Amino acid sequence: MALRRSCSGSAGKGTAAALATVLALTLTSCGDDEASGAADGGRTKVTVAALPLVDCAMLYIAQDRGLFEKEGLDVRVQQIQQSLQALPPLSKGQIDMVASANYVTYFQAQDKGTLDIRIVAEAIRAAPHMMDVLVPKDSDIKSVADLTGRKLAVNVLNNVQSLTFNEIVAEQGAGKPVYRQIPFPQMGAALDKGQVDAVHAVEPYDSAIQDELGARVLVDGASAPVRSIPLSGYITTERYASEHADALAAFQRALKAAVEIAAKDPEAVRDILPTYTKVTARQAKQIDLPVFPPTMDAAQIARLTELMKKQGMVQKPIDPAALLVK
Repeated sequence: MALRRSCSGSAGKGTAAALATVLALTLTSCGDDEASGAADGGRTKVTVAALPLVDCAMLYIAQDRGLFEKEGLDVRVQQIQQSLQALPPLSKGQIDMVASANYVTYFQAQDKGTLDIRIVAEAIRAAPHMMDVLVPKDSDIKSVADLTGRKLAVNVLNNVQSLTFNEIVAEQGAGKPVYRQIPFPQMGAALDKGQVDAVHAVEPYDSAIQDELGARVLVDGASAPVRSIPLSGYITTERYASEHADALAAFQRALKAAVEIAAKDPEAVRDILPTYTKVTARQAKQIDLPVFPPTMDAAQIARLTELMKKQGMVQKPIDPAALLVK
């Protein structure tokens, strides 16, 4: 799908390393030898990798409504399918930022010392049914306990989906499923073909799979004890943040303006989704929207880092307050 005001190029199948190479080559083909810099008309160019998820709605609203241009920015969007794909080009400066970046992936990179990250803005926090565990309509799986030992698709292994779902499983006293890595766009087909017993899908794929396959919601993936927990954000590097403070401040203002638009008119989110995802306008009307925070809250983000430490996903505590771009 060609994106408005961006050169096209969704990455294909393969390993994370291969996908990252494809992304890097695509960026080069778009003329991005340097990710940031002066663009035509004196605007500052900012190259952003983004996933085709509802998380990125504010990015596209800001782009569509001219909010970035108003702030003197030329924001160029490069679509990816998994947050992991953006790690190498971000570390090499081939892109400037990752939108809807899965916090877990980037906190793990911070923990390992492979990337020194900074959080530019929050993307979304969990809201009821913006991510669900789905099973076929005729499945014998009727409860979370029935999912014990069964195959559950997640977008990336050992990441935010398993992190949050493990907490739901623990609260209900059930056993864990066997996680299988399947990219969001392929989850519906995998469920339909019986390759997995259930899928952990986020919007807009959640509603699309229900609509197209008649899949049944087994459990709300955003229910207690992970209700309202931050899930993704806009991530850059410490180096970029220190060298482009003005550009990031402008980016933050544009995003905040987009959040204000969405807060007043949620239909703005539903209208923008079909322009960068494969959901139809009709499906977009059915989507359960997440929370789009107008400002960053380190205490809320710490809920996620504390869960990561609890489940052994990081070796040392991470203080989100030290990582916020203010």
